[in-house]
Amino acid sequence: MVLRAMPPPAWLSADAPQGDVVLSTRWRVARNLRGFRFPHHATQEELRNVLGQVKRALPQAEGFEFLERLTHAERDYLVGCRLLSPEFPHRSPARAVIVDHGRNLSLMINEEDHIRLQSVSAGWSLRKAALTSQELLERIGSRLDFAQSERFGYLAASPYNAGHGLRQSAMLHLIGLAHTKQLSNVLKAVAARGISARGLFGEASRAVGAFLQFSITHPAEAEFVGACEYLIQAERKARSSIQSGVIRERFDQIVDYVNQSRTLSLADSLRVLGWARLATTSEVRKSESPRLVDEWLTGLEVRNSADEETASRQRADFLRKRLEMLS
Repeated sequence: MVLRAMPPPAWLSADAPQGDVVLSTRWRVARNLRGFRFPHHATQEELRNVLGQVKRALPQAEGFEFLERLTHAERDYLVGCRLLSPEFPHRSPARAVIVDHGRNLSLMINEEDHIRLQSVSAGWSLRKAALTSQELLERIGSRLDFAQSERFGYLAASPYNAGHGLRQSAMLHLIGLAHTKQLSNVLKAVAARGISARGLFGEASRAVGAFLQFSITHPAEAEFVGACEYLIQAERKARSSIQSGVIRERFDQIVDYVNQSRTLSLADSLRVLGWARLATTSEVRKSESPRLVDEWLTGLEVRNSADEETASRQRADFLRKRLEMLS
């Protein structure tokens, strides 16, 4: 009931450029406050002071919600919406997530860095995500003293994030390349350009269901744009080589599999959704939008139980009901 009352994230908008391949685009910035140790070395008093400074820099009257001591349901909702890192210590003192009412922006306070600000937009829309994030950064930057040096630039808990403190990323669905056995070579090609590939839920996750998050940590926007547009075209070409009969057969198989399963692991659920999403972009289920399946992805992690058996049953029930909409 709590989760049903929460608004959907803005990146689920139907207006998603290149939305057949790209789910969302993200622009993330890391900043730390001068005079305070990084969160993993800071005292509770320091963390509370950091949180207090950020609160004062961004009053609630400006259209933001402050979420402290999140419930498990709230945490799962925000992770599923990709507005919160799975590793964020949401029950620890002096931690908070700030989200705007439109669910375009989120700020994690006292995660790895004092501030992790990110904007997530629909489809392939890097400029939109960048402008939204930069606008908020300028607002709070005029009220906060960020830690920086002439030698290293903006300081960060991880030396890999120091300098600009920036990560540009896009979430792509490359099931065509995966099915045609081209994905491995494509990943090597983008890695050679300094672009990393992760799974749906970030750094520690695997690329199950052919959902991959591509990102770069230096501000070479033109290079990142070129790589992503190459991936989009390569994926479309690969999909065009898959006969509709093959997609139909796979779709029928996943429906049968889910109907016969009382429990589903997270990995199996993502594989099911990967083929369901492809079906909506083909002749098999073209009456439906891939954004429908994208919405299901945000609900897949909705579970309040730490018991994996219970969570597995909830996933199976969730997907069984959703796939009835496509069958």
